[in-house]
Amino acid sequence: MSSRNDYELPSDKQEVLRKAIRLEWLTIAFFFTAVVALYLTLGSSQAMKAAWIEDLLAFVPPISFLIAARIRYRPANEDYPYGYHRAVGIGFLCASLALFVLGLWVLYDSAIRLIRFEHPPIGLVQPFGEPIWLGWFMLLALGYTVLPAVFLGRAKVSLARGLHDKILWADAEMNKADWTTAGAAMLGIVGIRFGLWWADSVAALFISLNIVKDGVKSMGAAVADLMDQAPRLVDGSARDPARARLEEELRGMSWVHDARVRLREDGHVFIGDAVVVPKGATGDVTRKIEVARRALMDLDWRIHDLTLMPVRDLEDVRNVDEP
Repeated sequence: MSSRNDYELPSDKQEVLRKAIRLEWLTIAFFFTAVVALYLTLGSSQAMKAAWIEDLLAFVPPISFLIAARIRYRPANEDYPYGYHRAVGIGFLCASLALFVLGLWVLYDSAIRLIRFEHPPIGLVQPFGEPIWLGWFMLLALGYTVLPAVFLGRAKVSLARGLHDKILWADAEMNKADWTTAGAAMLGIVGIRFGLWWADSVAALFISLNIVKDGVKSMGAAVADLMDQAPRLVDGSARDPARARLEEELRGMSWVHDARVRLREDGHVFIGDAVVVPKGATGDVTRKIEVARRALMDLDWRIHDLTLMPVRDLEDVRNVDEP
């Protein structure tokens, strides 16, 4: 087995991680205030309840990221010979499952209220001695949650790409889409103001479907990682080019006739193996493999553990491009 001697990120990535940690703490602080603001104006609106629950769910990804950031760099031992990098994948799966389950609950609750023709009353409050419609405070609370969440999400995108961190990416996507939740809830409240009692439940249904969609998408990516799917870009849009780069590098070596590489994701790093077919009499193959391994691991900081093995041919080696 050939792996890096340390479990730390490169120096430039460590700075990215520090920025991400600070941003996640800022996210937790902001959503704490947002949850309190929505709770104080919750009333009996189903759309407000759905928006409040989604903001509660917004705590799950940053907390998962912060916990994983402390666990994943623990050194390997006899019980965990590959280290603790999959803490990232487990955190990603937990966050996704929480999204999915609570999204289903909100969907069910909203649908039942719509089927029962429940009319959510939004009464008056007297915070300054004069009666004021509670809906205005609801709209203010929802408006407060929009722009900061969108800016937090945009700031996390580049950090997620830099760290190849899917928890951070899922968190960024949730934050960026927060304006749709707030917008739907606002429409529901305005609908009640104009006598459209069903607008509140419809808005809640829209929010819940958005939560469920995010949960399903994230769960699929998390399960695929735990099933050792070939590494993909952090946004899941395509295969990561790391394997192709490694094979190209190997085949470009003077003593290599052909090569094939397999990689899997272990959290934010890649682990895999490579088989090479040497050209004729290659002399000291062991030394050449050691040199090749160092060159391959220097190509990408995410290559954490790579095993190289010489073979006579690739006929008996399963082609990873074939089903």
